[in-house]
Amino acid sequence: MTTPFPFVAAATLTAAQMNAITTIPISTKTASYTAVVGDVGSRLIMNVATANTLTINNSIFSEGDTIFCANKGAGTTTITAGAGVTINTSSSLALATSAGGTLVALSASTFTFFSGGGTGYGVATGGTSSSITVSSQAYTLLTFTADSTLTVTTAGLFDVLLVGAGGTSGYYNVEGGGAGGQVLGLTSVVTAYFSSNQTVTIGAGPARVTYMGGSMGGTTKIGEIVAMGGGGSSVQGASGGAATAGDIQNFGWNGGGASNSADGSYAGVGGYAGGTGHSGGNGAGGGGGSGGAGSNGANNVGGAGGTGVDISAWLGQVANTTRKAGGGGGRGGTNGTGADGGGNGGNTGTNGTANSGGGAGGHGATGGSGILYVRFKV
Repeated sequence: MTTPFPFVAAATLTAAQMNAITTIPISTKTASYTAVVGDVGSRLIMNVATANTLTINNSIFSEGDTIFCANKGAGTTTITAGAGVTINTSSSLALATSAGGTLVALSASTFTFFSGGGTGYGVATGGTSSSITVSSQAYTLLTFTADSTLTVTTAGLFDVLLVGAGGTSGYYNVEGGGAGGQVLGLTSVVTAYFSSNQTVTIGAGPARVTYMGGSMGGTTKIGEIVAMGGGGSSVQGASGGAATAGDIQNFGWNGGGASNSADGSYAGVGGYAGGTGHSGGNGAGGGGGSGGAGSNGANNVGGAGGTGVDISAWLGQVANTTRKAGGGGGRGGTNGTGADGGGNGGNTGTNGTANSGGGAGGHGATGGSGILYVRFKV
């Protein structure tokens, strides 16, 4: 039974109502809501599928008034100060699903929010900032393309997506193998809790090589979260994806292509393999991409690089707007020179034109650099 709260003058309470004095009324809201004086002492439960607000206006509440508020819905509830109102908190006013707490009025215009459950999203600065919307939820997106610092101004949750650098193709018997792109799975896409500033390292694409096998791409990292680079191309039996004696530089998440059918080409742990080359050494295999293996080379025709992963939805874009970490393709022909990998992630790779992975050809190609995205709800 629920106590008829707030009490009114001259009201008569039954014994059952008095016994239920500790039962607090629940008021469920299915859209953004502005609190009223009748909400004092109650529990406001927000149950909205999209981003919404709970607004606290000036001169509605008095010193000592309390309101418990919680988020039951899929959309983030943001406790919002109306004109002339200040709401202080040591946590976050953005309540994720199942998060909640208590608002205490210190005066008619000043409140403190005490978080009582669940961790909300934090706030940070750094990189290049933009606003995106994902499934009707507004986010701030921070994009890092160079070593930097994520400056955390409010502790909380942050969604992070990392891409390691592509490896390089090499040079052997006319053609080198294509480079491997970085996978975007496992620990590369996570929601992390940050309470302090985080060091950001963006994986560098290794330099063009003029002989022998290619090199592994650099590692992208934020705090302790890591995305490995792609493997370099293989040559003379060395592997584009698995480490072998004297060939450690080629060990990457996705394998580079092989320059010859006799050269092995394997994926790193959890990644995709590059393709094998033509037996005559005139068409190298494509590098493994983050979304699939590279194809084999043919006579004077390089294999295509593996496809990159479509991260468009994560960035609030339409499908296939942004793909990252495709492998570089091998290139056939005599004395061909592969194109450089594009910087900061890149797209699907075919026949030496891939981004985020070296191209292929007679004198190899550089690997594309990595990239880091950090987003938080607003």
